[in-house]
Amino acid sequence: MTLRRFSTSLLFIAGTCCRVLAQTEATQTAIAPGDNLNLRYADGIVAIVEEKVITVDDVRHEIQPLVAQLQKEARNEQEFNQRLEQLQDSVIQQLIDKVLIIKAFRKHKEGEDEKQIPASFIDNRIAEMLSDQFDNDRSKFLAYLRSRGMTMREYRKDIEEDIIYHYMRQQQEKSVSIVSPVKIEQFYKENKDQFYQEDSIHLRLIQLNKTDTESAEGLRARAQAIITRFNAGEKFEDLAKELSEDTKRSKGGDWGWMKRTDLKPEFADPIFVLKKNNVTDAIMTPDGCFVLFVEDRKYAGIQPLDQVREQIEHILMTQTTQTDTEHWLERLRRTGYVKHF
Repeated sequence: MTLRRFSTSLLFIAGTCCRVLAQTEATQTAIAPGDNLNLRYADGIVAIVEEKVITVDDVRHEIQPLVAQLQKEARNEQEFNQRLEQLQDSVIQQLIDKVLIIKAFRKHKEGEDEKQIPASFIDNRIAEMLSDQFDNDRSKFLAYLRSRGMTMREYRKDIEEDIIYHYMRQQQEKSVSIVSPVKIEQFYKENKDQFYQEDSIHLRLIQLNKTDTESAEGLRARAQAIITRFNAGEKFEDLAKELSEDTKRSKGGDWGWMKRTDLKPEFADPIFVLKKNNVTDAIMTPDGCFVLFVEDRKYAGIQPLDQVREQIEHILMTQTTQTDTEHWLERLRRTGYVKHF
């Protein structure tokens, strides 16, 4: 049976997590002396899962792109080594689970055809890789395969298994689609502190820059003229598009939602005393003159349930998905053959 229900977007999901990265063999082995994998697995074998052997090189290939970030975040060598070992253990488990998940995909009842990935999906994924990572240069791509010691057939199998793996994970996550309103309300009652919001405003502003020949009084007069036009009924957004001299002019001076702590005191103090749809007086600074507008306001306090219902639903769905996925993986691990070294 061919899985024609696969969507094209699945290829992109597979691509974002695909373990094929255009690195040379020399780059991969550069971290080998300090990663302790050879000491942990002296014979080079990490695990055997079903009929597949997971090697030290397999683990290194997955870890290599993450090492630089790990080095940046670690405060000292001891912390780096500790976090590197944790990462190794996590990657090893992921590689084991991947084999078991692919086995679950291949499993079929008696009389049913084996499920397959359409060859066109694999062809499309390879075309994407050629474009994104090798500038459509097939010679570079083939050189990369040689550096990995892979044949094209092996590479196609790798791509196929990546697609299967991410499809199966995606299907598992889709199994959770509805969260009970009762659970949402219960979570809200028990975690109200999570939904405290600071006083914030949706800010628009107009900036006027002082010219070489303009006095402070002249600059203030220009700002006052804008305030007069606003009070006469013109929209602040339109005035900003016409007159503002800052980078947000084309967006009508829109700076989005701002908390008091996001703004300098000379801006925060006058604007946070205003109500929605009001403007400040002209604010003079060394950088120029500013007129600030409160497009909308959120006052400090616990947000009502209706405002955070979707957020809570997402939290609960994520929690349920993680729990269900872990149970699913535990079942696969119990029924599969796994030998650790």
